[in-house]
Amino acid sequence: MMNKSVKRASTIWNNIKYWSQIFLLPVYGLSHLMPRNKQIWVIGSTFGRRFADNPKYFYLYLNQYHRDDIRAIWISKDKSIVSLLSKNSLEAYYLYSLKGIWFALRSKVYLYDNYSKDICFTLSGGAIKINLWHGIPLKKIQKDNQFDLVRNPKTHVQKIKWALRRISDEKPRDYVLVTSEYLRPIFSSAFNTKNTIICGYPRNDFLISDSIENVMSDDEKATYNMLENEAINNKIILYMPTFRESEHRFFELISISKLEAYLREHNFVFFVKLHPKSKINDRFMEVQSEYIKIINPEHDPYPLLKLVDVLVTDYSSIYFDFLLTNKPIIFFPYDLEEYLTESREMYFDYDEFTPGAKVFIQEELENALLDIDKHHDERERIAYMVFNLKYCNTGSENLFIYILNLLHIHRKD
Repeated sequence: MMNKSVKRASTIWNNIKYWSQIFLLPVYGLSHLMPRNKQIWVIGSTFGRRFADNPKYFYLYLNQYHRDDIRAIWISKDKSIVSLLSKNSLEAYYLYSLKGIWFALRSKVYLYDNYSKDICFTLSGGAIKINLWHGIPLKKIQKDNQFDLVRNPKTHVQKIKWALRRISDEKPRDYVLVTSEYLRPIFSSAFNTKNTIICGYPRNDFLISDSIENVMSDDEKATYNMLENEAINNKIILYMPTFRESEHRFFELISISKLEAYLREHNFVFFVKLHPKSKINDRFMEVQSEYIKIINPEHDPYPLLKLVDVLVTDYSSIYFDFLLTNKPIIFFPYDLEEYLTESREMYFDYDEFTPGAKVFIQEELENALLDIDKHHDERERIAYMVFNLKYCNTGSENLFIYILNLLHIHRKD
């Protein structure tokens, strides 16, 4: 009874917080009047809760190579992130501090990977907003995703329920980052915009070169060191699945005891990194062992990908970036039909656009891990379609130049 009461109270409080945003809309309008400094760029990620992804690596790049030209400031709703960056002599502020509010109002450039509310939607009026996004889509996203009731409400009630979300998600945005000309029509459709920037992902600069010096939390360093130590004598398998309602079926298809015996026999270590929204992390924690190890879902995967020998996934866009390492990928889409009909449609034919072995049961997965070098040409074919390979290791530099040109175009603003 108590749990139900607590849950009901939490729902009521969340609804109050959601609808109270309507009183901040006039502030958003007034923020357009604020004079903005073109040398101040504010950056954030994942609703202000993470230091990760393309914004992270572009922020590190700017501070490493253009500190004299641009004041790149990380804005976060997590004080521990601000503390981490400050300890590394990087400029960062808690959003709800005077400096956080001030620089959110003064910055001419907003850079993020979801929406401007990764920094602060309410204070973003008049800024040039650039969505670096967080992955090449195999699955349909945003407006193209018919299962997304925020962008595609089916009833009048849903239209009203998600009205504020649609406003604060800002469709169309100013600019959206796209990794190739081939993908431009997809992003234009999904985000309902023609303002796309063709450029490499900053996170891939870090993945395939040593041009960007990383900053990690102590927990992330510990995870990295663990993988590095395991890689000395073992082959590293990284399992990164997509979150969805049917993800629990992994445990119906995989015998953990048999998997452990297999891993031990072949000197494999099976690392599992779930999506932060996954509901089965606790289940995996229960089976953690010497050969099956669980990575915090919130940790940045890009330092880890450098140490991985084989990626196992299903529908996660992480495999596109992993193509740039030219290492094997195994696809484990055990619920493909269900996923397509109940969770997401796809932009491409799954079999044609997934360059690796497709496995559906444990025996097939184990056999594939012993025979992984068959799909080099397929990986290369897809990589050429989704990346401009000529510039994929200079994405940050090209993006920086593009933004400078945008600021020149907007010089009268």
